[in-house]
Amino acid sequence: MPQSRQNPPAVLETETAAAHVRQPLLERPGFRPAGVRQVFRDLGLPYISNGVIGLIFSASGPIAITLAVGTAGGLSEAQLASWVFGILFSGGAATLVMSLLYRQPLGFAWSIPGTVLLGPSLEHLSFAEVVGAFFTSGVLILALGACGVVRRIMARVPMQIVMAMVAAVFLKFGTDIIASTQSNPAIAGPMVASFLLLTAVPILGRLLPPVLGTLMAGCVAVAVSGQFVLGEAGPLLAAPVFTVPNFTWAAQLELVIPLALTVLFVQNGQGIAVLRAAGHHPPVNVFAVASGAFSVLNASFGAVSACVTGPTNALLTSSGTKKRQYSAAVVYGLLAVAFAVLAPLLTRLMLATPKEFVLTLGGIAMLRALQQAFVTAFASAFTLGSLVTFVVTISGLNLFNIHAAFWGLVIGYAVSRLLEHADHLDL
Repeated sequence: MPQSRQNPPAVLETETAAAHVRQPLLERPGFRPAGVRQVFRDLGLPYISNGVIGLIFSASGPIAITLAVGTAGGLSEAQLASWVFGILFSGGAATLVMSLLYRQPLGFAWSIPGTVLLGPSLEHLSFAEVVGAFFTSGVLILALGACGVVRRIMARVPMQIVMAMVAAVFLKFGTDIIASTQSNPAIAGPMVASFLLLTAVPILGRLLPPVLGTLMAGCVAVAVSGQFVLGEAGPLLAAPVFTVPNFTWAAQLELVIPLALTVLFVQNGQGIAVLRAAGHHPPVNVFAVASGAFSVLNASFGAVSACVTGPTNALLTSSGTKKRQYSAAVVYGLLAVAFAVLAPLLTRLMLATPKEFVLTLGGIAMLRALQQAFVTAFASAFTLGSLVTFVVTISGLNLFNIHAAFWGLVIGYAVSRLLEHADHLDL
């Protein structure tokens, strides 16, 4: 009887290990960087729509959270405006550089969980001490990416468990559609109806992408209902402010590790999982290095850490063909840089819009990503580990000032290793 040509498990493990060794520390692009002509050839209405919606989503609710945390922490108007400028500029610049270089929709923004954990810290730390922690965490993130440890850790965690964390984080965006429809039907109702109609009738959907139609219906509903309330006039252009950092042990011990872990394994982990689910191959170590470098830039403006985010990338990859989706990220990046200069004006415009408009638009745009997250997490192996990850993440568990999504990954992976031996043997 002829011998099998299949390699034995030991040989396969050796070959896999050798492949990881041969893989360069910093992942190289598989194509030449996209030029201006290439971007214009790949642009289309769905990609412009996805980029615009990505910017609207990032520059509304997340900025409102930033302003709320900063105001409660006693920051001045100039410091707040500088913070908004920093996060929009770095997010846009990082997105443009990375997306053109890798020809993938690699969307950067800033850490919302990191922003939230600053709230209690600003009650007993000075802003200069917090900025000192921003600088240190940025350098730590960069160093961890440069030494390759991030990719090695991420490679050990099954995709199903990571996507369970993503499903738990994204679930609120889905439930926000229902809550918004109930609290403000005049705004959310036409948006939901428009999405359903354009999705149910393919001919209409080809003429007008459903998410873009949802955006347009929402704008009309806001205008007709008279719910756009613009506040008092103020400055139009941003004036960045440099806050001299104060490096104290109290701030470093309280903030640096939580910020770094949140960026690398909660925020970047979501972004990587979403991009992989969409068929892309994100550069994990380069993500970490770029997040660290742009976090240091953010700190110069008194702003929280930069990162790759799941929601932004879910929006950028929500429609269209894979090889052209990077053009949506280019639109998002250009708009983010442009609006960074107009940060005070943008902030007033976003705050003048009913919150239900943003919640409904973001929720509808991320429905496909939420569906994909659940399918990947629970369709085959590691289902118990995925379930534990989902439950812990959605519980809001907060230990040592670190976001629940991180603990969901840690606890879910530990349970899976303990109780799902057969699934890990197949890795």
